[in-house]
Amino acid sequence: MSRIKHTFDALAAQRKKGLIPFMTAGDPDPQRTVEFMHALVAGGADVIELGVPFSDPMADGPVIQQSSERALAKGVTLRHVLEDVKRFRERNDTTPVVLMGYANPIERMGADAFAAAAKAAGVDGVLVVDYPPEESAGFAEKMKSSGIDPIFLLAPTSTDERIAEVGRVASGYVYYVSLKGVTGAAHLDVSSIASKIPAIKSRVPLPVGVGFGIRDAGSARAVAEVADAVVIGSRIVQLLEQTAPAEAADALTRFIAEIRAALDGAAG
Repeated sequence: MSRIKHTFDALAAQRKKGLIPFMTAGDPDPQRTVEFMHALVAGGADVIELGVPFSDPMADGPVIQQSSERALAKGVTLRHVLEDVKRFRERNDTTPVVLMGYANPIERMGADAFAAAAKAAGVDGVLVVDYPPEESAGFAEKMKSSGIDPIFLLAPTSTDERIAEVGRVASGYVYYVSLKGVTGAAHLDVSSIASKIPAIKSRVPLPVGVGFGIRDAGSARAVAEVADAVVIGSRIVQLLEQTAPAEAADALTRFIAEIRAALDGAAG
């Protein structure tokens, strides 16, 4: 059983909702990525989404775009991100880690080499924003054969056919983009999310995590009332950018603990 499935099974048994924080690997300091990953876990993270810096993102808003630019300027590559996961695994063998990014770095490494390196590092899932499910069956099977869950995005505009296609190729969980926009947008409509989840659940036999637009305990709890997990990213990137380096890890843990408490209030 994969770490992701084990985690969501345990959450369901406890009638709890999943907390999936996102951070960009290498930002603000490449030497502290692993430290910050452990800080997220200390606050109550269930799964960590680790962003692979990329120069031309299509789904990320300005906050995460700028974090990628800062990481790239410091020389952070996909291989560095895999090394971070490997070092994280030296102390943590239970928290799932999902790499979130774009196709180009994987294509440059080669899918077979990437699958082998990701498995060796201890990666549990991969979400490639610009791999459409209709063209990703081969990649998805390659990941699954390496024990890695291929995770796909769904959106308010996803048709029933697209949802069904994701249901055929995805594993682990699916990531529902809560709005028509980019990461960090503020116009969160929980009623719209609630109306879409049943259509997804009817075609995708996996937990549904919801992200984009979740910034605080209140919005996290509202989304958790209708989803299996919440994903929060831009606010974490901002927190690291705005907090003094000596206080950054503790600030991360406190922030995640606030979100964790809000989700536990929505349990059941």
